[in-house]
Amino acid sequence: MSSDTVIRVENLSKCYQIYDKPRDRLMQMLVRGKKQFYREFWALREVTFEVKRGETIGIIGRNGSGKSTLLQLICGTLNPSSGKIEANGRVAALLELGAGFNPEFTGRENVYLSASLYGLSREQIDQRFEQIAGFADIGEHLEQPVKTYSSGMFVRLAFAVIAHVDADVLVVDEALSVGDAYFVQKCMRFLRDFMKRGTLLFCSHDTHAVVNLCSTAVLIHQGRMEKIGKPKEVVERYLAALYESSQGESQLGDGADESLAEAAEGSQLEYRDARESLINASTLRNDIEIFKFDPSQAGFGTGAARIVSVRLLDRAGAPLSWVVGGEDVILEIRCKAYQDLARPILGFQFKDRLGQVIFSDNTYLSYQFKTPYVQAGEEALARFEFRLPVLPSGDHSISAAVADGTQEQHVQLHWIHDALVVRVHASSVCFGLVGVPMRKVTLQTQ
Repeated sequence: MSSDTVIRVENLSKCYQIYDKPRDRLMQMLVRGKKQFYREFWALREVTFEVKRGETIGIIGRNGSGKSTLLQLICGTLNPSSGKIEANGRVAALLELGAGFNPEFTGRENVYLSASLYGLSREQIDQRFEQIAGFADIGEHLEQPVKTYSSGMFVRLAFAVIAHVDADVLVVDEALSVGDAYFVQKCMRFLRDFMKRGTLLFCSHDTHAVVNLCSTAVLIHQGRMEKIGKPKEVVERYLAALYESSQGESQLGDGADESLAEAAEGSQLEYRDARESLINASTLRNDIEIFKFDPSQAGFGTGAARIVSVRLLDRAGAPLSWVVGGEDVILEIRCKAYQDLARPILGFQFKDRLGQVIFSDNTYLSYQFKTPYVQAGEEALARFEFRLPVLPSGDHSISAAVADGTQEQHVQLHWIHDALVVRVHASSVCFGLVGVPMRKVTLQTQ
């Protein structure tokens, strides 16, 4: 294994023996392999990939797909049935809640126990204990047995330990999902800082976090590695697979019909940014180029209705090819029904260059008690009027969708990724996803 590779997984598989009755386990021991009294369940089959130093790898998949099994094999808490794993450096993991903790020990005692398992001496732990305790921030509970802890307190203490053991590789499972918002933000700040110097394996159902954090994503499906590549592309495949699992195979494929290409041809805020005139007169003016709707973009759905047009319009309803961030716009989505739609919902997601959703909306709340009935052959037109945020430089995209049903329970008819692309050529936004107009900005001495 090269010095640039920190983890190599080759043809990794894990099989469990499932016994229908307790006595079958005994019979299996007695016959010594001459007869099989169990069923095989392959949690993982022939997974192969490499993790380079400094990479951040996101692992996604449905519950039961084998994600946690893969992470446990990498961390050494499970033994593989076949294949091999090579790791170069210290691997620290946050897997199942309480993993590696003795429930009878206090939080303090478990800090020493857990940190020692990662190779730290008692003297090193003594030096870092106050930092660990401060990061966990669980107060007097640190002196109580961890069996009395809530799930959130478990995560706080466990993450505080792995954050201070000088790990080369961090493996983080879904455990962060139980933390409160403030602690999760603290963890995310730590992870972003760690990514500058270490390697991260990040497993989550939060596709936005995977797209935003990771340089590469791996999709695990029924124990096999279905796709590896750019997070945005892998997440799109994952979302399509989720749709297919609940509503059947998509009838739209990777792109729409050529006929859709033909069809595609077919309020003020109470204040403005105090610096708007200054910014718009400078090279920082938020000039945004708007490309034409692309009906051939990848998507999924039943095909009972299809998006035929997505446009950005000015306040008078004229199509825009350029706009300045901070101006009022109208997002127009037009779809054609091929079957009767009793409760159509049209919506959109506005995404940054990494595919992270900046904002989104749909028609459901406004029309839940008066949804227009759309007959087969008719078109439905949705318009969303809003003030376009000031956007950072780079490419952004708008995904559009049409469904039938309610917010909680609906059938996805057509979801089209990146239906409309906008390119921001200049921006006054230094950090963050969007810029918010400031009524007033002051600076003074006191």
